[in-house]
Amino acid sequence: MKVSMKVDYGLRALVDLAQHYGQGPIQSKDIARRQGIPEPYLEHVLTHLRRAGFIASRRGPHGGHFLARLPGGIRLDEVINILEGSTAPISCVDKASKCSQFATCVTREVWQAVAEATRGVLGATTVQELASRQTITEASHKVVRGRMAMTVLPDSGERYLSLAP
Repeated sequence: MKVSMKVDYGLRALVDLAQHYGQGPIQSKDIARRQGIPEPYLEHVLTHLRRAGFIASRRGPHGGHFLARLPGGIRLDEVINILEGSTAPISCVDKASKCSQFATCVTREVWQAVAEATRGVLGATTVQELASRQTITEASHKVVRGRMAMTVLPDSGERYLSLAP
């Protein structure tokens, strides 16, 4: 499975909104800046996410975007299906009628197993989990007061301060 930029940007935007969940509407220019996404393309992706019910928007000077669902209730497979479609590596996995070799094809079994594994991982991963991982990753790379760096070990939560070069 190759992930499109649309899916990548959509997931990054949802993770950003999850990290700011409950803080009110977030402007798309702020999401675009933090995530390194071109704002016009982000607006296009946000439109799809809004139509699918993942996010909501508010207009006006204090407007912006916010999650319409709890971050823990948004699974990656749902988002990918809305933005891109099937996660199957080949079309015959979803539609046997697409293949004239369906009855005798031995590689289809492999592609079916790949599709099931992919769906399993994506269906078990939520936007909240990614937001939590992102927060830990950002904290472990944050430089505090110029030369002081803090490292947070993801598995143990232990924190170490060190002088940065």
